[in-house]
Amino acid sequence: MKKTNAVKLPLLAAMVTFAACNSGSSSHQGETADTVKVPAFNLADLDTTHKACDDFDNYANGNWKKNNPIPSTESRWGAFNILDKENKEVRLKGIIADITSKKDLKKGTEEQQIADYYTSFLDTATIEQRGITPLQPYLDKINAIKTLADWASVTGELQKIGVSSFTGFGADADAKNSKMNILYQGQGGLSLGEKSYYERQDSATKNVRDEFVAHVDKMFKLAGFTEATPGKTILEFETKLANMQLSNVELRDPVKTYNRAAFAELKKLAPDFDWDNFAAKQDIKADTIVLQNKEYLTKAGNQLRITPIETLKTYTKWQLLTQFAGYLPAAIDAENFHFYGTVMTGKKAQKTRAERAIRSTDGKMGMPLGKLFAKKYFPESSKQKVSEMIENVRKVYGERIDKLTWMGDSTKVMARKKLASFTYKIGYPDKWKDYSSINIDKGKLLENVIAASLYEHKENIDKIGKPVDKSEWGMTPQTVNAYYNPLNNEVVFPAGILQPPFYNPNADDAINYGGIIAVIGHEFTHGFDDQGSQFDAEGNLKNWWTAADRANFDKLTKSYIDYFSSLEALPGFKVNGALTIGENVADLGGLTLAYHALVKSFEGKGEPKPIDGFTWQQRFFLGWAQVWHGNITDAALRNQIQTDPHSPARFRINGPLPHLAEFQAAWGCGADSKMVLPADKRVVIW
Repeated sequence: MKKTNAVKLPLLAAMVTFAACNSGSSSHQGETADTVKVPAFNLADLDTTHKACDDFDNYANGNWKKNNPIPSTESRWGAFNILDKENKEVRLKGIIADITSKKDLKKGTEEQQIADYYTSFLDTATIEQRGITPLQPYLDKINAIKTLADWASVTGELQKIGVSSFTGFGADADAKNSKMNILYQGQGGLSLGEKSYYERQDSATKNVRDEFVAHVDKMFKLAGFTEATPGKTILEFETKLANMQLSNVELRDPVKTYNRAAFAELKKLAPDFDWDNFAAKQDIKADTIVLQNKEYLTKAGNQLRITPIETLKTYTKWQLLTQFAGYLPAAIDAENFHFYGTVMTGKKAQKTRAERAIRSTDGKMGMPLGKLFAKKYFPESSKQKVSEMIENVRKVYGERIDKLTWMGDSTKVMARKKLASFTYKIGYPDKWKDYSSINIDKGKLLENVIAASLYEHKENIDKIGKPVDKSEWGMTPQTVNAYYNPLNNEVVFPAGILQPPFYNPNADDAINYGGIIAVIGHEFTHGFDDQGSQFDAEGNLKNWWTAADRANFDKLTKSYIDYFSSLEALPGFKVNGALTIGENVADLGGLTLAYHALVKSFEGKGEPKPIDGFTWQQRFFLGWAQVWHGNITDAALRNQIQTDPHSPARFRINGPLPHLAEFQAAWGCGADSKMVLPADKRVVIW
């Protein structure tokens, strides 16, 4: 079960993804790739009782939503989920089955690691027999804590295996020197994921807090821990941390969260915490660090000083237990799912153990599996086709920049330079990581998880002070997503998303341009959204705008923030326009670029004839709606509104369309239509 309490490093050091939510060589020919033809757009999905100009989502997808209820094991169900299920529970399942059928696999090989990890996840008898014994060495260290210095030492060691605390470290490219890696510090330790869960007073959020207290109490009882009222203790402590932390909107500011300092400054900001030992236990040696929020460190340091040691021990024991709950006996695993699956996101049932085994193996051995996935399911010819699409979008983006009326010539020159410097990765990495040092034993699931975590930690920490490896991938090939990395100024499209309905080789151009080309345009636009626009062509946090042009841009984005903030997802829960502005700008830009790239593709060929009674203009927007069709539980929707920088799927369809005159023209919408805005109210950025 996915946890939400990870340390939040500065967003400037993170990928900007398309969706919310998982050696390349000529040998990757995809000879056995799927050949099943998928319809370009299924007319049965339409619900014509709705008007396209009033509610395009329900017009284009109404019957799809009626006929595709959310499975009991899911919190949302749409194009991303369906394709992800196909990739993981069908394709990876077949790959894993082939591997596990082999005998006498050599220790340390990727096949042995995959087979034995998968087997260890399925071995529930051994998991039940061992109980929480695999955690005992760490529990003994927690129980032995007597001072705050002891606590710093133990929590530092636990960081290596992914256990969250009030703060954490991680390496990434230096935002002001993107060719070199540097150590970052970030806030963390909130089991509910975001500070709003600790502060909102509506009944739904209060209920989550009440459920959390009961959940912690039950988990401690199941684990055999004897602390009194642990749920109340932990909620009170985490609430104090939450009140000191930056919100997820504030974390979007790459300037505010970039505070380069000598490592020794940590000792001045929070002198009662043993930073040297905390770092040493993580094998970290660094003279320089980028601090996310100095004020938080001082306040948190003061709070730690006055917090009883027993409270800190209870909190740490909880963080350890919840981190590994999904790999422990059934009763603990089920209670973990009840809270994080049902209470937080509305799932009614867990996936089968076999399905979870595939996904867990993918989570720990994703790249070795990705190598096999790409070889089998991603033909080399697709790379060339996607490359051509990317260059098409780049050309149109340049033309759009040249025609901007709100941007001056000097800024346009710099924008063009950044656009020309964009690099891209398609399908799968050109080189693969060496996982042979990870010790996987088919009888020890939890130790296998820890071994993988230690590998990831060492790989990350070893980067400190070294040049950035720009060939590294942040997603596995089988991932149904895409991302923009501002520090590399690159866009990345894994093989997993280059399939229907995003890219359909059997579809007409209009459908594909509304799908995969809009995805490409979306990622390109991230280089020029509220965050990406603060990085230059080399990926450095550096202003390349004139003051007037930046003011114009900020005015446009403020209007778009206000527009999305007016959209209500559920009673009392409106879209957070400030949190989602980057993704909303990218959607608007992606649609704009894709539409005009489609128009450009007709030059010298003439416009295509209607298909199924729809013009190419209309099919373009149907392609966009098809990508985002979906259903979601109320619990997951509330969680998304509070924690996710992506707007809910319904608003990703309907949200940008009123700002596009092309949509109004395509569907002949009158001025009084619900999805039409007056020209002076439309936001046109890129």
